[in-house]
Amino acid sequence: MPFDPFPLPHAPCSSLHKMIQAVIFDMDGLLVDSEPFWREAEQEVFGALGVPLTEAMTHQTTGLRTDEVVAYWHRQFPWTGRSLSEVTAALNAAALRLIAANAAPLPGVGDVLSFFSAKRLPLAVASSSAMDLIATVVDRLNIGHYFHVLHSGTLEAKGKPDPAVYLTTARLLGVSPAQCLAFEDSMNGMNAGLKAGMKVIAVPAAESRHLPAFDAATMKLDSLTEFNEEIWRMLGV
Repeated sequence: MPFDPFPLPHAPCSSLHKMIQAVIFDMDGLLVDSEPFWREAEQEVFGALGVPLTEAMTHQTTGLRTDEVVAYWHRQFPWTGRSLSEVTAALNAAALRLIAANAAPLPGVGDVLSFFSAKRLPLAVASSSAMDLIATVVDRLNIGHYFHVLHSGTLEAKGKPDPAVYLTTARLLGVSPAQCLAFEDSMNGMNAGLKAGMKVIAVPAAESRHLPAFDAATMKLDSLTEFNEEIWRMLGV
């Protein structure tokens, strides 16, 4: 079941931001610098299966759920001996081990969470990672107290870029998707938020920041450190 640690506050926004009543964050690559550990885990697990996965190749599946990553590479390099569910579990375990031991917050995370918390906006995580990994990350970064809902795309029939994880998260927050602001770093995540009808701020990794597809976002930032009161006001309707 989705995580819901404490009651939602009453709708807090001023008339300037009556269309933004909640903020939803992706996790991997946005709040936590976990993507290098996912790439390491993928190369470790798939390499043991004889899949010649390079670091560059791992970028092809950024933003997908673990089971979708496993299915993707099985289509490209069919292996025998281990089921897709077994490989999914092994990949989750490898990533969890690496992230729990090494993960650190990305620049600006504390400031942006404090910013929205001060405005009494309910916050949520909507991640493609499994719930145990989400819980591990928010605990390691000591940011769990900011969030009213933690939700995993693994609990949905389809993962990002399908909007299901965002639609469910908005429902759990008690807010219309059109009243949500989403922060995403991946193309799949950005498209999921947009399909859900949300405003989306894209914060792509440096290697993909130049891609024209990210221009579809409501706004694009190089880092969460760039978010401030002026940008918040620019988002007003």
